[in-house]
Amino acid sequence: MNEQKSIIKAYESAKVNQVKVALATVVQVDGSAYRRPGARMLITETGELTGAISGGCLEGDALRKAQTVIFQQESMLVTYDTTDEDDQKFGIGLGCNGIIHVLIEPIDFQDELNPIALLEQAVSDRELGVLATVFSVKNARSAQIGTRFLKKESISKKKTDGIEALLLEQIEAELASHSSGKNQISMLDESRSIFIEVIHPPIRLLLFGAGNDTIPLTKMASLLGIEVILIDGRANQATESRFPTVSKIKVSPAETALEGIEVDAQTVALLMTHNFEYEAIVLETLLSKNLSYLGMLGPKKKSEKLHEHLTSKGLQFDWSNVYSPVGLDLGAENSEEIALSALSEIKAVLAGKMGTFMREKQGPIH
Repeated sequence: MNEQKSIIKAYESAKVNQVKVALATVVQVDGSAYRRPGARMLITETGELTGAISGGCLEGDALRKAQTVIFQQESMLVTYDTTDEDDQKFGIGLGCNGIIHVLIEPIDFQDELNPIALLEQAVSDRELGVLATVFSVKNARSAQIGTRFLKKESISKKKTDGIEALLLEQIEAELASHSSGKNQISMLDESRSIFIEVIHPPIRLLLFGAGNDTIPLTKMASLLGIEVILIDGRANQATESRFPTVSKIKVSPAETALEGIEVDAQTVALLMTHNFEYEAIVLETLLSKNLSYLGMLGPKKKSEKLHEHLTSKGLQFDWSNVYSPVGLDLGAENSEEIALSALSEIKAVLAGKMGTFMREKQGPIH
């Protein structure tokens, strides 16, 4: 999400200064690659890059191609074959061993439905969005249709000029039938493919606790593009000067801590107040929200005591999404390491992964 926001910010700056730009998007990968479909990079006519489509081996060539696209004002599909380990053409001594298809599109600032404008609308709120990009590997040298469609629950926007009726019908059918919540690539006809990209809202972290140990966690979360809402009962601790990177600070007693805060599928919570009574009250409300992840700092005895406390009140909750002690087992000791451990666990849980060593993974990484 941070990369998308950086691209949008660079786009807005270029628009103000009337600097021409192009957008490079990975639309299909066969085999292994550093970045997956949906990775983007904004290129200006002056050679400035925002975002990335690889680990650095393809950017130089993509820059040259993008400047041609900007000059000719016509989209281009570029294919990079990194399966030949002896091929040093792009500095590919990384052994990616994949074929990467990158769509490069010129951006028209006057077009309210240009690819970046659609991306900007897709990430404008916490509603899940779906972008559709049409491209042709078979006819790579021909102009590409590109990113033309945005679908959200509240809005649907499309740019249909130059698309024949039958193809348009197929595109809309693909969009209507897509319900997996994941990216997918499928064939529309014998020569054209559609990349359907699901744009999820950023992770929203409800962080309870404004002690010194939560400061590094908020900084790391910001780097990861996580939206942090800091909640604490102490006005002298929960301040902007101590937590400049959080989205919102709420100073509140436990009883009203969650009032006015929206919770969705991308919302998680961490209890790090070191205050048993405060957390007991907050926990009762949080458990009723059915969050995907609820972490609690402290030993296992603390979570057991909290469980007993709620049970003694006659309350029954699903405890399966409560993670306590919080974090992956990284051998964390200090607050920075605990922050890394906790955020790693959140990422693993939301991605449906176990957080094991990559070298033990069977099959491809992605």
